[in-house]
Parts: sequence; C-alpha cells; structure tokens
Amino acid sequence: MTETRRAAHPLWIAYEYLAMFIGLGALALICLAWLPCALVLRPLPQRLGQGLGRRHIALGFRLYLHLLERLCACRFDLAALDRLRDQGPLIVAANHPSLLDAVMIVSRLPNAVCVMKASLMNNILFGAAARLARYIRNDVPLEMILGSRDALQQGAHLVIFPEGTRTTNFPLDPCTPSTGLIASRAKVPVQTLLIEFSTPYLGKAWPLFRRPELPLTCRIRLGRRFPPPTDIQAFTAELEAYFRFEIGQNLASTVAFPA
Repeated sequence: MTETRRAAHPLWIAYEYLAMFIGLGALALICLAWLPCALVLRPLPQRLGQGLGRRHIALGFRLYLHLLERLCACRFDLAALDRLRDQGPLIVAANHPSLLDAVMIVSRLPNAVCVMKASLMNNILFGAAARLARYIRNDVPLEMILGSRDALQQGAHLVIFPEGTRTTNFPLDPCTPSTGLIASRAKVPVQTLLIEFSTPYLGKAWPLFRRPELPLTCRIRLGRRFPPPTDIQAFTAELEAYFRFEIGQNLASTVAFPA
C-alpha cells in the first residue's frame, strides 16, 4: 500500500487517532506517576534533589519516546545529542517547532535544565517535577538570567528556545536576546540544535487533539557552536540568521533517515 493510499484508509485513520490518545495519555500517566515522588523529595538538599529530579525526568522522557516508537509509528533520530552528554556546561539552543522538542532533548541529557514558561512551572502535571529539578521560570528576566548562570556554573546543560515559544511563522520566529544575555553573563558557549519533523505535529498551528499524520519522523542535528558573545545585539542577529539558513535548507515535507 502506498503512503497516499494508506493515509486515506479508514483503518489507518483510526490507528492515527488511537496513537494520538496513547501518546497523550502515556505522557500524562508518566507525569502523574512521578508527581508524588517529586513532592516527597522536594525537601532534600538542593544538589541531591535536583540531580534526582533531572535524571528521572530524562529517564521518563526516554521511556515515553520508546513507547511512541513501539506503539505509535514514530521514529526519533537523537543520537547526535549523546555527544554533548559529557561535555560540561553548555547552553543548548534549538528551534521550537513542536511540543515534543524539550522531551526529545532532555531524554538524552540527564543533567539538563530547561528554561520554562511560568504556566508550565505551575501546571499540575509538570510543575512538581520541574521545581524538584530546579528548572528556571522565564517570567522574570533578571531572575531567569541569574538562575541560568548559577545552573551553568554547576555544570548543567541549559536548554533554551531562542524564539521564546513554538514557531508560528516558519521557518523561524524572531529570536529574543535572552540566549545571548545568559551566555555573556555565564561565559559559556551556545551549542545550537536543529530540530526537524516530517509534519508540524503539535506545533502552534496543530491543535492538541488533531490526529497526527503517521509515520512521524523526528531528527535533531548538532549545529554551530557559538562562543560567549560580547555584543548581545549582534549575536542575536547572527544566531537568528544562522537558524533561518539551516532550517530553510531542510523544509522538505518528510525527514529522511538512512536505512
């Protein structure tokens, strides 16, 4: 059966809906299972608690992606991220096409710290785990910059999306100066990641309960590494131009993987 014929087949459409509910439900269950543990562990000393929190989030996300591969016709090529695991503190800056972006990145970086929306930090599913792992809120800029600097000084990988939110106008929305400000203050390089999806599943324009177009293929490539900037404005413009060029080269309708 060709891809076009399969996509139009009623049984395949039913499977796509089933895969959607399995995917969303599994993530909710994994988060709810860790919720009481995160609450109980919160009084631990910061270094111990955050280490446990980050490793368990990475493990949970890795389990989740494995489930999507086995049951939901998804394929993830994330091997490039493994090269960063033992490289010491880095700002990991990526484009942001989908809600799955942070899940994919954190699943391979057990000492990752995410810069998160305040609404997610307060969410019942994600909040307790994020607070235990000492993830960083983005609603107070100075606190975000100082908190990010402290996490980097402790050796973490700081995960940030320079656009500030999921991409609305592809290939990229304008980049904010936050990445450059953090890199300048912490004196840490910025490692770019290039995220590619076969379809814009769970992007800004993709409603949460709209069925995916399966099979879904996702890949993350390592991009250029920028040294800590001295001119924030120039760095932000250069970073945005770099992302626009690289992503613009890979806007094919499908992401091809080697056999």
